[in-house]
Amino acid sequence: MFIIKLISRLPLSVLYILSDFLYFLACHVLQYRKEVIVTNLRHAFPEKSEKEIQRIKKDFYRNFTDSIAETVKFLTIPREELLERVKLVNYEIIRERVEAGKLVIGVCPHFFNWEAHLLAGTATWSIPVETVYQKVNEAFFENLMYQIRSRFGCDLVERGNFQRNFIKKRNEPRLIVLAADQRPTHSDIRYWRSFMNQETAFFEGAEKIAKRFDSSVIFGFTTKPKRGHYTFTYQLISDAPHDATEHCITDRFVELTEENIRQEPALYLWSHNRWKEKREKS
Repeated sequence: MFIIKLISRLPLSVLYILSDFLYFLACHVLQYRKEVIVTNLRHAFPEKSEKEIQRIKKDFYRNFTDSIAETVKFLTIPREELLERVKLVNYEIIRERVEAGKLVIGVCPHFFNWEAHLLAGTATWSIPVETVYQKVNEAFFENLMYQIRSRFGCDLVERGNFQRNFIKKRNEPRLIVLAADQRPTHSDIRYWRSFMNQETAFFEGAEKIAKRFDSSVIFGFTTKPKRGHYTFTYQLISDAPHDATEHCITDRFVELTEENIRQEPALYLWSHNRWKEKREKS
């Protein structure tokens, strides 16, 4: 960890040299998850030429390796530099609701760099924030990511403990950040619908929590104006979940995610085998 902290103190301009090297390895030598990435892109964008698909693939690798360098930097980045690089637009809609005593569910897809989003948010919002994470087996990386994500006060809840923690704190106004685009496990309750031209399973945890506890649901839209700079814009999905029809909140999340992907295709996590699971025929 000491060596990582030393590396983290290097300027991002230097760390991007490391990213350039990792990009060359990932894209041209190792071809990291190339088949998954290209297959996902071809299915998601049937209207695009092979040349366009290959361009998005290369840009994806660039964003992927940049996010590694940036995340290392986040271990020690000064708050002022972080907030110069990461802009949060319309974040008042989150803070106002939490300060008014509401539970707010923030739903965010996996766009690079989602670590920048969480870190800048907790450095800005001045409200209680928690997020759910999947524990990894490697203790070093588990400790590293815990230190980064909790730097500015985010409460990290391991997925297996989420339900117990939620019940314990159900009356506490706060923001809960959920990565709502992950592939559900077989034990999860799933909702199937079209997403990027493919039938896709979605976990409806955010919608179910919102309806049960009358929580606001807010989406984070991601753009990357230039290297090392991100803008996250918040948009209200629902303020009255009790009045929403079934699947309405999840449907709106999917629509906004798809809109974000079409605007910033290379920022999405195409290396994730999102469409591995197929719907069983009835």
